[in-house]
Amino acid sequence: MNINFFKKALKKSENSRMRIVVVGVRGIPNIEGGIETHCEKLYPRLVGLGFNVTVLGRSCFIGNKPYEYKGVKVIPFWAPKHKGIEATLHTFIGVFVAKHLHADILHIHAIGPSIFAPLARMLGMKVVVTHHGPDYDRKKWGPFAKLILRVGEYFGVTFANKVIVISKTIEKLIETKYKYFGSILIPNGVDLPAPRTHEEIQGTMQKYGITMNEYILSVGRLVPEKGFHDLLNSTKNEDIKVVIAGSDPSRSKYSQSLCDLAQDCGAVMTGFVKGNELSDLFYGAALFVLASSHEGLPIALLEAMSYGKNVLVSDIPANLEIGLPEACYYKVGNLEEMRNKINLAVARNSSSSFAEIIKERYNWDLIAQQVGNVYFQLNSHDLAFIHAAAALNEKPSV
Repeated sequence: MNINFFKKALKKSENSRMRIVVVGVRGIPNIEGGIETHCEKLYPRLVGLGFNVTVLGRSCFIGNKPYEYKGVKVIPFWAPKHKGIEATLHTFIGVFVAKHLHADILHIHAIGPSIFAPLARMLGMKVVVTHHGPDYDRKKWGPFAKLILRVGEYFGVTFANKVIVISKTIEKLIETKYKYFGSILIPNGVDLPAPRTHEEIQGTMQKYGITMNEYILSVGRLVPEKGFHDLLNSTKNEDIKVVIAGSDPSRSKYSQSLCDLAQDCGAVMTGFVKGNELSDLFYGAALFVLASSHEGLPIALLEAMSYGKNVLVSDIPANLEIGLPEACYYKVGNLEEMRNKINLAVARNSSSSFAEIIKERYNWDLIAQQVGNVYFQLNSHDLAFIHAAAALNEKPSV
């Protein structure tokens, strides 16, 4: 659908703009997490296309005062900062908040919050669910939490009006498990990086005591499925520094033991970083490594590719789907193969052409248009939309 058509159809007046309410996200901007990054990049662009977007955030991450980010309204309300019930309880309340806000569409992110898709439908709302991955495969969840996540996945697929999946792997999963063949594949995206001067990058290098092109970078939350322990164990006797950019607000036993291991290995733990500092770490790295045992579609990997960095990643389905050269993959959990391929990649010390893949396949502007098309499919009967389309002498096609 043409971008100008989006804007003319939606920007007739503030009252006629399609109201999108978003749940399942901690908040935006600059909140750690793949879903949070996804929403931070996506929804300002949808506002630019003429949608009225409200994100319902969690006060334990973003404070208690409503605010606006690039046209997106962010409304925080209470949620317990407890990994077992935080998202579930917040989404339950959020469904009623969305109804009070007269949402045309409630967009639920992730399968845990999707357990309330039937409730939203009962309240008369149209529901879009984005499936970011089978979270019940994550090691941090116990049996009861995994059961809730599986039920959430089933309810999301069964009761949502539209289901978006971020990878072919997830698309195949729900086709196999639920015989659901109507999902819409819209991947994660990444912005191409802005240039940074040598002097700017050197400031970050000095801050962390590292040298350009002499360290391996890995980025993500400090959780077991990211495989940071594998990376450290495979490189602890090698003559190259490892930098891990990420944090764990819950301070789990795993993240504490990881920090101890990093100290023993002489690795650098930066904590959570965003913006220019994270950009500098990407620019300065000799190699990016993602050792995950579980991913939906890893934004950190796409970011590394956008910087033209050589990468080494585990051979899990989500990573294989990106279609990198064979030399960029190793068998997940195989430390010897990881070590050998890291040494080869570092010795080669060459740049890549992966940025071209990002331009072609993981473009946020295109992704925003695709999500907007999904919204239009659900609200094509809306009178304001029909009148705008008639005025343009154009049918509301998607």
